[in-house]
Amino acid sequence: MDTSDGPLHTDGMSVQWGRDGPGLLVALDREAGRLSAQIQARVRDAVRDGTLRVDERMPSTRHLATELGVSRGTVVEAYDQLVAEGYLRATVGSGTRVATAPEAPAPSAPAPDDAGPLVADFDYGVPDLRSAPLSDWRWAMLEAVRRLRTPQLGDGDPAGAPHLRDVISAYHRRVRAGAANGDSTVIVAGFREGLACALAALAHRGIDRIALEDPGPHEHDLLVRRAGLEAVSVPVDDAGVDVAALARSGARAVLVTPAHQCPTGAVLAPGRRRALVAWAERVDGVVLEDDYDAEFRYDRTPVGSLQGLAPQRVVALGSVSKTLVPAIRIGWVFAPPRWARDIAEEKRLRSRGAPALDQEALARLIEAGRYDRHLRRMRDLYRRRRDVLVAEVARHLGPGRVQGAAAGCHLLLRLPEGTSERRVVAAASVLGVRVHGLGRYRTTGEPDPPALVIGFGNVDEEGIRDGVQAIADAIASATATGDE
Repeated sequence: MDTSDGPLHTDGMSVQWGRDGPGLLVALDREAGRLSAQIQARVRDAVRDGTLRVDERMPSTRHLATELGVSRGTVVEAYDQLVAEGYLRATVGSGTRVATAPEAPAPSAPAPDDAGPLVADFDYGVPDLRSAPLSDWRWAMLEAVRRLRTPQLGDGDPAGAPHLRDVISAYHRRVRAGAANGDSTVIVAGFREGLACALAALAHRGIDRIALEDPGPHEHDLLVRRAGLEAVSVPVDDAGVDVAALARSGARAVLVTPAHQCPTGAVLAPGRRRALVAWAERVDGVVLEDDYDAEFRYDRTPVGSLQGLAPQRVVALGSVSKTLVPAIRIGWVFAPPRWARDIAEEKRLRSRGAPALDQEALARLIEAGRYDRHLRRMRDLYRRRRDVLVAEVARHLGPGRVQGAAAGCHLLLRLPEGTSERRVVAAASVLGVRVHGLGRYRTTGEPDPPALVIGFGNVDEEGIRDGVQAIADAIASATATGDE
């Protein structure tokens, strides 16, 4: 649902302020007198309009009296009256708190909702949030606090903390056959900030058209247009992006997911990789490499980064959103020197990026081996979930329905020919399963043959079994509806 033009809503719970929490803005008319009554009226209004919420701690009488420039007795008198009226309650050891909520309007009839309780959420791109290595991150943050020196607490280099740039580029060289170093690395606040800065650098260098995989990552076309560039679609097949179609597109830049194409799961074939680099050389262009889940491989050997193959033509982007959790919003860009300078400058102008403490913590996490220990644990977990998912699909829908299952945390489920993706997605929602069709990742409409993108990173094995059963029922329902 689009809420871009509406207000932001929270769950309405009160914030649990400590004893030394913030004060309270109370406007007083000193010429009118009766200051205690004015304080009472302002607090009543704040409770009624929701500014003060149930169980929210009030400032102490001494603190509020000092802020308002009145005697403490004036505030005590106001609080006592509000307690008597039921607006506040005073508890020994807990201070004075709001005791009531504004009277809510009579509830309207609930909107009809056919969806039952959530059985499984197969949303793409979400890692297992319950497995977040929070104890390791806490250790790394403490190490960062202990090791950072006072000068490092300032804004620092726009390209990011030198320590993390050195560590992350060395890690990329070691495990992804990259060719970056600290000087060609820019640390950003997640993949999207890195992409936005890279797109701005393209525009600055006079590149106004970029090719996108079709199907490809959701909303990348929106990000391209927001950067002022023209987006053109190029098809993807089992060998990855169609380089011949790319050459006909007139673009001088392309954004690809070569290690595990999003969302089809295809790997860019060796011949295509060489052809892609040759294309970039021929048009004096650049390849943007979205290296989003290269760490998770199950049935094949790891695939090297394109950046290592052609470091002067490839800008590689990555982040920890899928290896750790999205809440640790740190990403990186490996770029040729001329692009790295432009990207760092764009980042400097739009934001300061990831906090220095978090950058140092990530550097320590990787150096200490805790990052890889977490990846090994998650690789095993995701492999088990992948195996259950593939087996359940074969049991309920027959063999040969899945694609792209050799890596990553999602796969493609091919639907029977002629099935409507939209009907299956809607029917699955009624059965408590959240899933998206392949059409969501295309710019040319609903695909043929139709398919579902099944993300299994944040779904346990029981949820996978129940979810696949529900999807099978949804397919049967959608097929029957389509035959009517």
